[in-house]
Amino acid sequence: MAGNSARRGAVRKSKKGATVGTGGKGRAALRGRGPTPRAEDRAGHPAARRAAAKGRPKRPAEAPELLVGRNPVAEALRAKVPATALYIALGIDTDERVSEAVRLAGKRGIALLEVSRGELDRMTGGLLHQGIALQVPPFTYMELRDLLARAAESVSTPMLVALDGVTDPRNLGAIVRSAVAFGAHGVLVPARRSAGVTAAAWRTSAGTAARIPIAQVTNLVRALRDCQSAGLFVAGLSADGTTSLDDLDAADGPIVVVVGSEGRGMSRLIGETCDLTVSIPMAGPAESLNAAVAAGVALAEIARRRRS
Repeated sequence: MAGNSARRGAVRKSKKGATVGTGGKGRAALRGRGPTPRAEDRAGHPAARRAAAKGRPKRPAEAPELLVGRNPVAEALRAKVPATALYIALGIDTDERVSEAVRLAGKRGIALLEVSRGELDRMTGGLLHQGIALQVPPFTYMELRDLLARAAESVSTPMLVALDGVTDPRNLGAIVRSAVAFGAHGVLVPARRSAGVTAAAWRTSAGTAARIPIAQVTNLVRALRDCQSAGLFVAGLSADGTTSLDDLDAADGPIVVVVGSEGRGMSRLIGETCDLTVSIPMAGPAESLNAAVAAGVALAEIARRRRS
């Protein structure tokens, strides 16, 4: 009977005119697809990604780091950074930095291992390694009291750098590099919510992290008060600082320069702990500077005033 045929394309006549049937597929569509899967079982769902991350093996906290790049590796070996292995990619173009790294590693008895470039890519997570990587143990931090004692015994006026919530290891590395360049005696980093000395920080510092003591403190406010008790003036960098860097008279004396986080700057408690907040005068329309740039500018100005 017309209209009841199960054949695909059968025509049913109605008041609206002739229509083409579904060939029985309409009944199949009504069967449903069963119960909705749990969020953890649905591919691409945030809950599924979190569940996968929980099951993924974590890197041990004390696992060695890989320092990559020809300059950082050569600098680290010159500074006699503790190392366990030097990896060289097969077939790379050698230069004086690679040759020096191989020579220094051999002199210190560090294992020299040749690996394929693909294997080195895998080991370094795709970082720009330039065909060379140095395996270093976890960074050894100095105790704050030892850092203060070392600064006090120095022939030059003590200058420290404290970081408040700087979470980018590349900014940490750049600040460490500026601290070494402008004569600082040490760097303070919080143990929580702050970047530590990882391979990324090593690389950005070009190995200079081995040339300056770095103290990791549990409570930065308490650490700054300990610095004040030791006779150091604490100056915090802030876009709304009460004093211009040009007018920082305390630059000639023992000082701690506090650098705030990349986004919000110093926290309220740290700002209240500082003896003074300092702004960097700028001629252009920029509202603020990157944390590493601001630290470099402030340290350079303090070093200039001390020289003069």
